[in-house]
Amino acid sequence: MKMTHLLLVALGGALGAGARYLLGGWLTDRWGTSFPWHTLVINAGGAFLLGVLMAVSLGRGGVSLSWRLFLGSGILGGFTTFSTLSYESITLIAEGSTVAGVANMFGSGLIGLAAVALGVVVGRMF
Repeated sequence: MKMTHLLLVALGGALGAGARYLLGGWLTDRWGTSFPWHTLVINAGGAFLLGVLMAVSLGRGGVSLSWRLFLGSGILGGFTTFSTLSYESITLIAEGSTVAGVANMFGSGLIGLAAVALGVVVGRMF
């Protein structure tokens, strides 16, 4: 492991976490908190962008390892929110909204898979 790679991931992670905080707050202000739509949108968007990045990077060699680490592991790793997704799902279940909690957890997983697949298709177009 190279120190420069670690620094790229750390810097990207900080930027991604900041972006997640800002977008999550913006979405919550608009859609409320009755369902964690902000987390779903962030996870699906991050999954889609990771699919595009990896298809462009690995399929066509258009993105160097350093950029892939900065953008993929760093920014998108810091941007997506699996731990938040899990916490919000268990909170919904604990509050008696079992269907919403299960739908949030598994729906986000399925939507994330679909978003990555779509991202790969879009990324291969470049």
